[in-house]
Amino acid sequence: MKTRLLLMAGLVLGLSGCSSVYYGTMEKFGVHKREIMVDRVKAARDTQNEAKEQFLTAMEQFRSVTRFDGGNLEREYNKLNATLQKSEAAAAAVRDRIRAVQDVSEALFKEWRGEIKQYSSDSLRRSSQRKYDLTEAKYQELMAAMKRAEGKLEPVLVALRDQVLFLKHNLNAKAIAGLSDELVSVQTNVDSLVRDMDLAIAQADTFIAALQEE
Repeated sequence: MKTRLLLMAGLVLGLSGCSSVYYGTMEKFGVHKREIMVDRVKAARDTQNEAKEQFLTAMEQFRSVTRFDGGNLEREYNKLNATLQKSEAAAAAVRDRIRAVQDVSEALFKEWRGEIKQYSSDSLRRSSQRKYDLTEAKYQELMAAMKRAEGKLEPVLVALRDQVLFLKHNLNAKAIAGLSDELVSVQTNVDSLVRDMDLAIAQADTFIAALQEE
């Protein structure tokens, strides 16, 4: 039954294109913004992990092309191009997941700020404000880590696009030698991306744990 209700809520979002309608509908089904936020942070974390693995695969594919020693160069180009397309899709998924987290967090914190003002008890208001401040600070740390990792996506993609384009128009041994010259630079960008993604993934786990403890 709950799955059916969630599907209905998804339909509402698809038809309206309005997040507030979606959150309001989910609320009626007993699914609150905090739960949605946790689910979206988990999804963002998992998507970043998948993207990290994809970029490591892309790096290995790029390295294998630079070690090319005879055979069908066009086939190597096609493999590298397919890897680039998968990497582009992985990067787009990461960006979408981060935007989804931002969307629900803005709605949650706005609602929370409004509810803090409704307390007649000063002590309860202060307690809720402290919890709000702590949660919002942890969220900002999470978002900073995710955004930092997101910012490393494009430099890697730019380098991969260049290599694929170069190989497309230069299917010969000399082109392979040219790619080898760029290997260190591409590897440096990928290593930096992986480090920041690992940090963002760890930050997501910390944030999820903190929310679930409350």
